[in-house]
Amino acid sequence: MNSINRRSVLLAGLGVAGAGALAACSSGSGSSTPSLVSPDDSVVAAVEKKRKNTGRTQQVTMTAARAMLDLGGGVTAASWAFGGRTPGRELRLSVGDTLAAELSNQLPDKTTTSIHWHGIALRADMDGVPPATQVAVRAGRNFTYRFVADAPGTYFLHPHVGVQLDRGLHAPLIVEDPKEPLRYDDEWVIVLDDWVDGVTGTPDEVLAELKQGMGGMGMGGMGMGGMDMSNMSMNDGSSDASASPSGSGGMSTKFMLMGARSKLLGGDAGDVKYPYHLVNGRVPADPDVYTGKPGKRVRLRIINAGGDTAYRVALGGHKLTITHTDGYPVQHQQVDGLLVGMGERYDVLVTLADGVFPLVAAAEGKDANGMALVRTGSGSAPMPTVRPEELNGVIMTASRLRAADDVRLATKKADRVHRIELTGSMGKYNWGINGKRFDMSNPTANPILVKQGERVRLDFVNKTTMWHPMHLHGHTYQLGTDGPRKDTTIVLPKKTVSVDFDADNPGQWMLHCHNAYHGEAGMMALVAYQA
Repeated sequence: MNSINRRSVLLAGLGVAGAGALAACSSGSGSSTPSLVSPDDSVVAAVEKKRKNTGRTQQVTMTAARAMLDLGGGVTAASWAFGGRTPGRELRLSVGDTLAAELSNQLPDKTTTSIHWHGIALRADMDGVPPATQVAVRAGRNFTYRFVADAPGTYFLHPHVGVQLDRGLHAPLIVEDPKEPLRYDDEWVIVLDDWVDGVTGTPDEVLAELKQGMGGMGMGGMGMGGMDMSNMSMNDGSSDASASPSGSGGMSTKFMLMGARSKLLGGDAGDVKYPYHLVNGRVPADPDVYTGKPGKRVRLRIINAGGDTAYRVALGGHKLTITHTDGYPVQHQQVDGLLVGMGERYDVLVTLADGVFPLVAAAEGKDANGMALVRTGSGSAPMPTVRPEELNGVIMTASRLRAADDVRLATKKADRVHRIELTGSMGKYNWGINGKRFDMSNPTANPILVKQGERVRLDFVNKTTMWHPMHLHGHTYQLGTDGPRKDTTIVLPKKTVSVDFDADNPGQWMLHCHNAYHGEAGMMALVAYQA
């Protein structure tokens, strides 16, 4: 057991969570791990001192507990949620405000949890990632996250323990810019989610089935006509992906999805069968409704909080003007729709027409929809299965966007380049980074090292036959030389995506696939600053 784990065990025994869990990472007797930055290092204090700070503090309590959720249309789900609802209540701050958020863990069965502030560049010991940056908060205990939110944008919060993300435990976090350059009349925050919990099973049951892999069919890894599935995804484009292995050896496929295909995603679109796709916590048969007036300009803040589903989003009868992705401004682009991977966020402007219009989140490659409504006049609501023509129009992906001039990284040669190979398959469900599964019991075992002040390039090399939305904590990176600034980006199968970031937020940070099941299976790594 290395130093972080000895310290974690001690702190857990005392019921303490927080910075102390990370402090022991900076050294390790007899360990080959380099000395890493800890939360009490002077370099962290120096960065914190530079953050824009209004001196205002907003205090909130986030209670994670069992909840019977009303998803609309007579559908209820026994799940876990913040404050008894999903999404949880929106948090809204101004740039430079301090958030003091007390997590009260009232989850059943001695379940530990945390809150990760997705996309926020905050101090590492507030990032909410057990065991790397804090000890998980035990059931019946509280822990207060306190940090300055110094960058405007659309963010969200969710746990970072197991596959809790795929329950109802998430909420929007909006950081407003008091000098907002955009002009619009109203805002509508839109949270997309794929839903299984309390309906057909639990996320833990989903993960248990997926971990059987295709080898779980009782075929020793042979399936689909005798092909060797041990090193390929079910839907790699070289076979009839609609074939189903149910009955071919006794493997349960209650949750495993077969035949999900998408050209936009390069083939296999997802692993999990979801009975519902939600927009703002509602099923399409009983949708959330935004009521406005014709001619008004509305900012839509779109968040994909799903576990395994990319969404193709369009508003029937309207064009969308993309203004931001992952909180950062881009050169404006008018499109029919956009593709949003798990963990990604997009801001768009739309000028409302007169009538009733469907806001559709089509589950990419899964032949299913989430839907909300925009009502500005008279008219009947469309059918829940409506597919507006815009879904077949110009669909924007982040790789085709360009950063706004004021947020583009200065041209600079990379001081350090890391090759990040995305590895694994459905055959053995052995997802990893550089051929290794992240070891939760030893988080500093194979760190991706950086130093304060460096320009760092990450080359995401997808060796698998499935797409992966890769998320870096505590930073934003730039796609290519002039692409958008993001913290989560889609890496298509057999493709390479290069991103650059400035190492300006010292600490220890997770880098992982934001497919909840791929990440938990092992597609994670630690990006760590050397002391």
